[in-house]
Amino acid sequence: MLVQIERVLEPDELQQLRGGIAGVQYADGSATAGHQAKRVKQNLQIPIDSPAAAELGRIVVKAIQRSTLFLAAALPKKLSPPLFNRYQTGMNYGNHVDNAILGKPRLRTDIAITLFLSEPSEYDGGELVIQDSYGYHSAKLPAGNMILYPATSLHRVQPVTRGVRNAAVCWVESMVRDERQRRLLFDLDNSIRRVTTGNADHTEIAPLTACYHNLLRMWADA
Repeated sequence: MLVQIERVLEPDELQQLRGGIAGVQYADGSATAGHQAKRVKQNLQIPIDSPAAAELGRIVVKAIQRSTLFLAAALPKKLSPPLFNRYQTGMNYGNHVDNAILGKPRLRTDIAITLFLSEPSEYDGGELVIQDSYGYHSAKLPAGNMILYPATSLHRVQPVTRGVRNAAVCWVESMVRDERQRRLLFDLDNSIRRVTTGNADHTEIAPLTACYHNLLRMWADA
């Protein structure tokens, strides 16, 4: 399931992040890649243990966690600290699948997130390309927007041919491990919201909500 979420960052948060990432020291991004991914990863990254990464990461996490669409789609149990990456001209990240387990404490990577910090006009290339059973999907979103996609999917970042592409990436361990179950819950939640918006007193809202929570109770590992 691919979900695009607009305006995750408030304008002042985006300005703060863009200013922060402009004045820090970057390192080779392959340091955090797995064995296979290390061979195809060509980018720069703010060291994850640096004070700058921690300070900027708090802004990103706060913004992501207040998104009701994110909460509905991801049903998050854990959220990893963000990684801030930069692709300069000639850099790319070839086809890869994210590591299944990350971090300390350990986190299972069910969902990957890319939060764009550069405007599409500021660079050429650099599209995030995600492969699933329906084919290839390309994302190059405005700064402050993000995309959620299954961490199990094969994906890549196309070569940047002009400018600089900045983004924050992180991973979610969901309360509902199975992607098909998460999709059903997300669709049901959206339907309930639409019915409620059209008629808050509709007699089917309570039964539908009960169905949602009983399915969540059945499937969730909270």
